[in-house]
Amino acid sequence: MPLHREAHLGRRKKIGLTALLIGLVTMVFVLTSAILLVASYQSEKESLTETTLNLNHANASRMSQTAESLFQSMLSTLDFSAHNLMSEDGPTEDLFNHYLELMRQSSSYFNSIALVNENGMIRNVSPESLGTAGLLFTSKPVLEALAAKKTYISQPYITKNTAKMTMFISQPLFDSKGRYRGMLGGTVYLEEKNIFSMIFDNNERDETGSYYYIVDSKGQLLYHPDKRRIGEDISANKAVQELIKGHSGAQEVINIGGVKMLAGYANVPASGWGIVVVSPVEVIHKQIIGHMEKIFWYTLLPFILLIAVVIVVARRLASPFVYLANLISKVGKGTIEIPAARSHWNREADLLTKTLFTALKVMQKQTDQLTRHAMTDSLTGLANRRALELVMEEWIAARTSFSLIVMDVDKFKFVNDTYGHLTGDEVLKRVSGILAASVRPGDICSRYGGEEFIILLADTRAEDAYIVAERFRQTLAASEAPTMTPITVSQGIAHYPTHAQSSEMLLRNADQALYYAKNTGRNRTIISGSETEQS
Repeated sequence: MPLHREAHLGRRKKIGLTALLIGLVTMVFVLTSAILLVASYQSEKESLTETTLNLNHANASRMSQTAESLFQSMLSTLDFSAHNLMSEDGPTEDLFNHYLELMRQSSSYFNSIALVNENGMIRNVSPESLGTAGLLFTSKPVLEALAAKKTYISQPYITKNTAKMTMFISQPLFDSKGRYRGMLGGTVYLEEKNIFSMIFDNNERDETGSYYYIVDSKGQLLYHPDKRRIGEDISANKAVQELIKGHSGAQEVINIGGVKMLAGYANVPASGWGIVVVSPVEVIHKQIIGHMEKIFWYTLLPFILLIAVVIVVARRLASPFVYLANLISKVGKGTIEIPAARSHWNREADLLTKTLFTALKVMQKQTDQLTRHAMTDSLTGLANRRALELVMEEWIAARTSFSLIVMDVDKFKFVNDTYGHLTGDEVLKRVSGILAASVRPGDICSRYGGEEFIILLADTRAEDAYIVAERFRQTLAASEAPTMTPITVSQGIAHYPTHAQSSEMLLRNADQALYYAKNTGRNRTIISGSETEQS
């Protein structure tokens, strides 16, 4: 090798070990952090998207069940009245108008009710101010119902006389000899005050931008937060297309404004309507980005500390540092699995290892916080507090009556202090297992916090909830316990809307009943409002 080349190589600037290790650690840390952030973002995006889709589908299903029950009630009302009208002791001809008016006023289901003969002529109508008695029906849905001679629910249509969006629901009339005598039909003006508007018109976008809308079987909007869009054809929407096919489910769609939405949808079998609950995809993105920013700031200080340590002990940590670099480079894109820290003979190298592991654990801790948006309690498998509060607000918004049972494990602190927290956890698992087996499939069981559990019983009076609570309490007390003594609970019951008009007051009243049960001996069930009677 020529002397001038050797001299040139000798003058080439060498990279010091300290600078090399600092650069390597910085590069590996930044690259690993980027991989973890991207993997965490993608993982949590999928998790939150799936959770939101499932939640929206569940909400749409509950609303569709409400609408289905309402249609069945309307049909039952018409069927009952149809039998009364055709029975021998039914109203006389002079009292038909009075009977129809009484029927309309008492049920609040229909804006008008008409008694139609087999030729399509209106015999009697309520309200009489419509002035259609003696006229022939010409509307296509009414004629279809007349020809069908069976229960009929029309699709929404615009009437010629009133130019209103209307639905027609009818039951056939048969005399004692089985001869067809016409039908008893009720109309619902969808753009005016009616039983549906009472349930669905309180539809506003919440703070996340989520809302719901209702379409008929052809994809025409019937209810929407923007009242100006009522009657609009949105059959091009993918979720609506699935509803038109009779399908229920959940998927990501793009609305008419070009906004990506997470839609859950369900059919109302009786009417062919479809209910769609949607949430903007952008909301999920903002939530995840906010968590990514928190992770960045939480990991910045450990990173700075790590660099400072590397500068001090760089020359003596070459071999241990290679191990750490290899470890970081092997971290996968999914859940971070941190192995046990390896001890090194060199005290400084051992400190560096612990510092890096601390940084990774901080990152893992912050990443795990993203998963806490899930709706399930990790220990018991029951719904968590957030899920419970969402269900309560939905039921109250839909004016669904329900009972709430709040329960607290008696002397749970004594169990933890005496047997340890592991036994305490076993007690909570035992309580949750018996609790889940004591209620109906549609009821909601939740671990509200600590040793406190809550049950939501839809369409259940406080007295019936008391029976459920007592059955659970007695079953639990008689079951084999992880402790030397039986597990008992004290329970408080409150009913919506009897005992409160809001979820906060309902919980407060149930808690007061619970405290009364504890203060009067524990292992008891008290209904809210009965404390005074029993004192």
